[in-house]
Amino acid sequence: MALTVGDLTAWMDEWAKPSLALEGDPVGLQIGRPDKPVSRVLAALEVTPEVAEEAVEEKADLIVCHHAVLYRPAKRLREDEPEGRILAALIRAGIAVYNAHTNLDTVPGGVNDVLAERLGLQDVEVLAPTSEERMFKLAVFVPASHHRRVLDAVCEAGGGWIGNYSHCTFNIPGKGTFLPREGAQPFVGRVGALEEVEEIRLETVVPEDRLEAVIAAMLAAHPYEEVAYDVYPLKRPVRVQGIGRIGVLPEPVALEPFARRVREVLKAPGVRFCGDPERKVARVAVLGGSGMGWARDARIRGADVLVTGDVKHHDALDALASGLALVDAGHYATEKWVVPAVARYLSRRAAESGNPLEVLVSRRAGDPFRFIS
Repeated sequence: MALTVGDLTAWMDEWAKPSLALEGDPVGLQIGRPDKPVSRVLAALEVTPEVAEEAVEEKADLIVCHHAVLYRPAKRLREDEPEGRILAALIRAGIAVYNAHTNLDTVPGGVNDVLAERLGLQDVEVLAPTSEERMFKLAVFVPASHHRRVLDAVCEAGGGWIGNYSHCTFNIPGKGTFLPREGAQPFVGRVGALEEVEEIRLETVVPEDRLEAVIAAMLAAHPYEEVAYDVYPLKRPVRVQGIGRIGVLPEPVALEPFARRVREVLKAPGVRFCGDPERKVARVAVLGGSGMGWARDARIRGADVLVTGDVKHHDALDALASGLALVDAGHYATEKWVVPAVARYLSRRAAESGNPLEVLVSRRAGDPFRFIS
């Protein structure tokens, strides 16, 4: 069966949950219909006239982007105006558009984790928590013959994630006993006879939003007619979600060489920095796009420098007065690195589903600014 727009948007929603978006932020399917078949996807930071033209030329069925193509309420759709021309071209070509914005900023593996990784930060934490998700422990008793099958089903459904590690489980061998009564249809043993089976107690952690799906996958993979399993709520740890990231450099470095390094690894056409060029920086906060709204969080969390974009004059003065250095690498350069990550995620999900899907990374999106050296 061919993949549909609805399949791919469901995959994106599983990763960058819409509930993680900041209030009032438009995310999700903005153009198109869920039942449209999809064989080719274009991943882009945003839908510009050039990206829309690229999608038409590449015969893409769906654009998955970070910035919304419909951010403010549209009062008219005129093709002699830029926004109307883009929308009309996409609708005419039957190209759907899905966007994940602040939910993609927030989610693990999204904009800010990718940014922190490129800068080589260690011991990375959420900068400004916005929510906490309860975690549960699932324990299930599985016959040794089906242990791997159940383990894979549980982890592929969303259990067993700790940080950037998947398939995190603990397994204890033992013996299970049961006595099938009249009317039972046991997988092993016979009615009226006590049975002993070599079993493994499989334990793992599951986030609250994946609990039902994980249990369903476990039950489907388990061979027993009646499955013995336990679910325990955990007070700690909880999975913290939030905006921005903060971490430490492998070793302290002066601010000016650090700013040059930011420009190099982000391949930015230029960067601005605020602060003493010779000041040593070690603890770094990052927030892709326009992050000055969280400068206070960075200072409170002990950051020496905040890497972001779109820094305004007076915001820079306020940050300097508070002792926080800044590196402004631009909106585009601090966010563009998530686009290949989105493409890899969709390609992996398609491969796991056994369906063909071509995912392209836009070659026509770019920084609107040019720099004079």
